[in-house]
Amino acid sequence: MFSLKVNGKVHQVDVEPQTPLLWVLRDALGLTGTKFGCGVAVCGACTLHLGGVPMRSCITPISVVSDHEVVTIEGLGAARLHRVQQAWIDHQVPQCGYCQTGMIMAVSGLLQRTPNPSDAEINESITNICRCGAYPRIRKAIRALAGANTGA
Repeated sequence: MFSLKVNGKVHQVDVEPQTPLLWVLRDALGLTGTKFGCGVAVCGACTLHLGGVPMRSCITPISVVSDHEVVTIEGLGAARLHRVQQAWIDHQVPQCGYCQTGMIMAVSGLLQRTPNPSDAEINESITNICRCGAYPRIRKAIRALAGANTGA
């Protein structure tokens, strides 16, 4: 039995220690906003925040999660749209939308750490894959948010 705090709420789950956090969220807790993409931490569709840090949940075993708070896309904009979610709307970022929950979680983590990232910092931090190729709109939304952080 594992205890984990997800989006501010404590849950008890009875799963094997090696069970990936992604499947605990989706199958045991019914939080389906975090997506399965590749299963090997390459695509980023499963990105969430673990202890405030963007993390790929498809390879993160539940056994390492218990001391950290988990925030999923459902928790990021629980009270109102997060500013990254609003930027996605304002800049019409998503096409199919499948990767966008992970992308939003990765970008919100980047902007929390680095409010005005350079293009190199964006390239280094945002390694999520978007099969639709919405990268120019993603970068435009990030740049707009960074400009808002600097008063530009």
